[in-house]
Amino acid sequence: MEMDNVLKKLHGTLVSKEAEGSLPYLLVLCGDHGMSETGSHGGSSEFEVNTPLVLISPAFKRKVGMEQPAVVEQVDLTPSLALGLGLPIPQNSVGRLLHDIIEDSPIREQLRLLHLNGHQLSCLLKDSTPEYHKDPSYELFRVAEKSHGNWMKLVVEGNTSEVLNNMGRKVVKQYLEALAAMSVALSKQLGRYDMYSMVVGMLLLLQLLLVLLLALPEALSGAAEVDVPVLSSLLSLPFYLLCLLLSSVHVLVCTSTESSCYFCSLSWGLVVAAAAFSAALGCILLSMATRRLPLGTATLGKSPLASGGVAAWSLSEVDMVLLAGTLGHTLSLAASSFVEEEHQIWYFLLSTLCLAVFQDVCRKYFREQSVSKDSWGEEEGVLAPLADLGLERPGSERWLALATPPLTLACCRLLRSLNQTGVQWAHVPDLGHWLNSSEHKVALSMLAALSLVLIYFLVQRRCSWVSKVALALGLLGVYSYRAAVGNVLFPWQYAGQNMSRGTVEARFVYIFVLGILFTGTKDLLHSQLTSAGSRLRTRGLWEIYCGMVLLVALLFRAHNLPVLACCLLVQTLMAQFIWKRLHYDAAQTTIMHYWFGQAFFYYQGNSNNIATVDISVGFVGLESYVEAPAIFLTALSTYAGPLLWATHLVCYLSSERDRSPVALGHGCYCLALLRSVPAAAYVVLVTVLRYHLFIWSVFSPKLLYESMHTLLSAALCLFFTSMEQKPG
Repeated sequence: MEMDNVLKKLHGTLVSKEAEGSLPYLLVLCGDHGMSETGSHGGSSEFEVNTPLVLISPAFKRKVGMEQPAVVEQVDLTPSLALGLGLPIPQNSVGRLLHDIIEDSPIREQLRLLHLNGHQLSCLLKDSTPEYHKDPSYELFRVAEKSHGNWMKLVVEGNTSEVLNNMGRKVVKQYLEALAAMSVALSKQLGRYDMYSMVVGMLLLLQLLLVLLLALPEALSGAAEVDVPVLSSLLSLPFYLLCLLLSSVHVLVCTSTESSCYFCSLSWGLVVAAAAFSAALGCILLSMATRRLPLGTATLGKSPLASGGVAAWSLSEVDMVLLAGTLGHTLSLAASSFVEEEHQIWYFLLSTLCLAVFQDVCRKYFREQSVSKDSWGEEEGVLAPLADLGLERPGSERWLALATPPLTLACCRLLRSLNQTGVQWAHVPDLGHWLNSSEHKVALSMLAALSLVLIYFLVQRRCSWVSKVALALGLLGVYSYRAAVGNVLFPWQYAGQNMSRGTVEARFVYIFVLGILFTGTKDLLHSQLTSAGSRLRTRGLWEIYCGMVLLVALLFRAHNLPVLACCLLVQTLMAQFIWKRLHYDAAQTTIMHYWFGQAFFYYQGNSNNIATVDISVGFVGLESYVEAPAIFLTALSTYAGPLLWATHLVCYLSSERDRSPVALGHGCYCLALLRSVPAAAYVVLVTVLRYHLFIWSVFSPKLLYESMHTLLSAALCLFFTSMEQKPG
């Protein structure tokens, strides 16, 4: 009833405007999908794919009574509206003109519009089909076009007999048949997937995932050394037999398929390399699986990373939350609604994690009597943050640990209000819109300045004095850049002052970013050449982390600086009072970092829609578009949350002296596994759901996000794992 009233109001307004002498109106009522009896959509049932289409206009002839409505395709709406409005049909449109709209027009006008639609479809058919001239639909169009030419000759000769009208109606019928045939042919091409290439890519991805899973016991052992039998696999007879088999399958598929295939268009060198890679992975999997067949005694403790010799693997409440949440999120990727509102899943998981950690804090700090009261806060590196906070008494640490989960929840709730994302509530005004309004520029300036000050105090603790100075000047440059582009104000500035592009200010910050990154990289490389480079490597990692924070602060919009400040605050509190004092192992710490990184990805205002990518950061400090820096800056800004949390994980694990020396390797392996499982599962789901109604609007953009996130995570893991290698 509510929508009926809205339509009635719209129609009444259009009728009144027509009475005032305006042009005829057109009211189009349609839907993008239907709904089943149970309220679901996205399937292929009749009620889900069929929707009504109603066109109301005084230009149409009024019909008496109700007729059986014709069945049309949704793609037919585009060319019909374009031609009706006098606009060119979009080049890639595969729809055909709805003849019911123009059936009351003169024959000559009908033929003109039908010919325009036919010419557009024939051009599209030429571009997509190599042998288009043999296509039956194209032959029908050529026949209709020839008949149209004969009809025009009679018109030019001045023939006005009934024969002319009958011939015109015959040509219209020929055009309609040709348009229908070409539309069907083009639609089939769009719905035809390159299954061979998709299956090859999916199998390679699944093989890599199985290698990671089979390496789990060795990767999470005390030695953290995985014996991958690469050389023995390459020299084995099954490897050459598999290469021969895969090459034969490739030749068979490429010579028998009628449609074009991407994998078949590659050179033989690339094909042989791909076949050899797949065969090598198959032999490695076979060798590793054979090695796992004798089920020995598992050396598992409280978690996969425990180094004790306890045979049973007992799961705590936190372990159950982490495992159930990770698996549940992977399963949720099969539903389009969950993909559109994925941020809600991560917000819920993060809130649940904070409550589980709070329970763990209460039990271990207040209920377990086996822990000596004299041990609180005596380790080096714990009293330092307490002293910074003005709390030097060791007994106060347990209260700070108790306050950390509620404070984290408060920060997360505040950040949820900063940027609305997703689909359902993206239109709701948020705190970011309020801060970015011109009348609240002073409040935004104060909040940005406070966030930059907090960022400095949270990051500078582990930096050298040179990096501290560079960080302070860099953050001052960040504020100067935002003031130059008009986002914030200095106290001596006034609103409406001339703005600039801030190129000089941004490059000023880039200098300090490169300086800090150079210092950290130098320490990392130096640590590879010395026998006692552990402390030097840790300092280099924190220097690189400091440089990343400064660069992200420059790229973030002014209202998003609190997101970065809260990210660093939560990292500091969790590291000092939760992960370290509650003795969470590397696996638990890695999963928590991964969850926080995913949540902060959405706190930034991102979503699984391509439209939320901020491409303006690709021009920060640049006079014109330069492809490589623009791609790097855009990727870093978009994935700042996951990358900062992953980098902090590496820095934290490498700086904990009471941890196992292979904790960093454990963390990188767990991070790689956390990214590989949902990515591989999502590729399989997208392949299975390739005919889903929302495959292009919902699932495909998410696939791009997953691919880019996996690529960045792999690069990060490879870099830090190589830095962890002991000097030879």
